[in-house]
Amino acid sequence: MSEGKDYQEFLKHAKENTSRLQKQTKAVGADYFKMHTDAMKDGALSQKEKELMALSIAISTRCEGCIVSHLAEAKASGASVQEVVETVNIAIMMSGGPAIVYGGIALEAAEQYYGADLK
Repeated sequence: MSEGKDYQEFLKHAKENTSRLQKQTKAVGADYFKMHTDAMKDGALSQKEKELMALSIAISTRCEGCIVSHLAEAKASGASVQEVVETVNIAIMMSGGPAIVYGGIALEAAEQYYGADLK
């Protein structure tokens, strides 16, 4: 298990900040979060597949909060740790060096969420 940052605590804090932001931005925040909720529902693609896609994009765009959030939701949607690893591989293929750094963050967080040893 990772000995670095506590990603579950990080996500809890990020969600608190997001809640504060949503209250202050009123309709803009509410509209964004409705779009997010609607986009992530099962459709032609399952929520799990969408969360893994979002995780790959989060790695590629270097958004640590997004990485942790979509990792947690991917796990909750039934994604295996191996599916997460393969998602990281796709981010690396598409984004190169920066995805290696942020993919490492995703795997470190996955160790905590899945209780896996990915070393």
